[in-house]
Amino acid sequence: MTSDSTDRRIKDRYPASCLQVWLRERGFLGRGKQATSVTCLDLNRYGMAVLCPRPVEPGVRLFLDFAGKYIRESRVGARVVECQPYQAGFRISVQFSYCLDKKGYSRAMDNALSRIEGFYNRLAS
Repeated sequence: MTSDSTDRRIKDRYPASCLQVWLRERGFLGRGKQATSVTCLDLNRYGMAVLCPRPVEPGVRLFLDFAGKYIRESRVGARVVECQPYQAGFRISVQFSYCLDKKGYSRAMDNALSRIEGFYNRLAS
């Protein structure tokens, strides 16, 4: 993690390695391509970092599906901010789409991601 990525964060991220995450690049007409299982490194309500077996270019739009204890959320829109070689794959930093601009804001998505963030915040404490 670079100091630049730490400095631009609005909130702390919380470790969430037990959260199951599937990443799908958005395809033509909003359809998702084949899902890839990734490992969640950390998250907050605005974004997350995942360990992916393959690189994904910055700027690529994604759908993310989450599954965990008390958690199930599908088709969460996101955008790749950064991709760097990391361990046996690539560390991909993503920002959730709902918070990128006012037109795309969704209170329901904000609430859902806040609940997930709160769950892992309590686990980290």
